[in-house]
Amino acid sequence: MGFVNYLREDFILMALLCSKELSKGTEIASGGASLSDQLVPYAPMGPSKMMFTKPVIAAINGYAVAGGMELAMMCDMRVADESTTFGIFCRRFGVPLVDGGTVRLPALIGLSRAMDLILTGRPITAVEAEKYGLVNRIVPDGRALEYAIELAKQISEFPQECMLADRRSAYHSTYSSPSLDEALQYEHENGKSVIFSESVFGAKRFAADKVGKSGSFEEFKPK
Repeated sequence: MGFVNYLREDFILMALLCSKELSKGTEIASGGASLSDQLVPYAPMGPSKMMFTKPVIAAINGYAVAGGMELAMMCDMRVADESTTFGIFCRRFGVPLVDGGTVRLPALIGLSRAMDLILTGRPITAVEAEKYGLVNRIVPDGRALEYAIELAKQISEFPQECMLADRRSAYHSTYSSPSLDEALQYEHENGKSVIFSESVFGAKRFAADKVGKSGSFEEFKPK
């Protein structure tokens, strides 16, 4: 219920998914519960079929495999310890991907690379995962959560309506839009809603204070 509460609370801007949960990815039917029981109301791995309206960042160490890897792919960004291992390990045991793996993996890294991982079930390192686009940041071992928290803080300091609007447009164009024309129209209509609530103020601030003119994030201090 943690993610359900996260979506309900407006004052919570960001959520983190830690690898303690991801390491349990292969435990599909623990405690004698049937698979059909675990499919209700969400999915075997819990929140993997929920549509999040706010960002979620994964902090990963150890193994993010099978269902655990699917949970990682559910997130907007993934920060991984350098020794992390990823893989569709369930391939060897006849267990299908039912938590979004066949949907999200091709979208994240492309069909050809996704088929390599899905068909072979081979492990890949954090370095290869970053090369593929599956991992966004590689950090020293034991520091994934620390870096993920800092990343969440940085994102939470930006104007939120604009950030969330752009996030919606990106997800819509990737998973929901039937055509390029429709995706562009959605982006336009979706973006218009923040022009007067945030964009005008931001433009005036830039013109007056020259904040961020050099592209440095160090200059950005929200008011």
